[in-house]
Amino acid sequence: MNISVNENAPVKSTGKIEINAPIDKVWQILTSINDWPSWQSEVTQSNLKENLKEGAIFKWKAGGLSFTSQIHTVEPKTKFGWTGKTFGASAIHNWSFSFENGNTVIKVEESLQGVFPKLFKNYFQKNLDKGIQLNLEDLKCASEK
Repeated sequence: MNISVNENAPVKSTGKIEINAPIDKVWQILTSINDWPSWQSEVTQSNLKENLKEGAIFKWKAGGLSFTSQIHTVEPKTKFGWTGKTFGASAIHNWSFSFENGNTVIKVEESLQGVFPKLFKNYFQKNLDKGIQLNLEDLKCASEK
């Protein structure tokens, strides 16, 4: 990854899931940012106005919050990551892809830093853990259709 998660962040979470679908399909679903609301239960809007590339900026809404994110890593079918900011918090979000035992294996990790994650660590940790798992399950469901 071009930017690793912040190991010293007050809030960090990781998750992993096996998906019974080809890497090509899973990659296409995850990286089609403008389509996120069609399969991510928490995302209500997403807008990438340029091609998928490192440095591209996109705006999106999830869980009632608005985010501005910038893609930092695009290694097709291997790694995908972005940073994001919202009021009082910033995040580093990284995905990695592998193929094991006939399945696509997705690993995701995220760190949250800023005044709110620091002040309300337990609340943010609980929500991030829940969000990571939901995100993986949503991706699996969309990919296995």
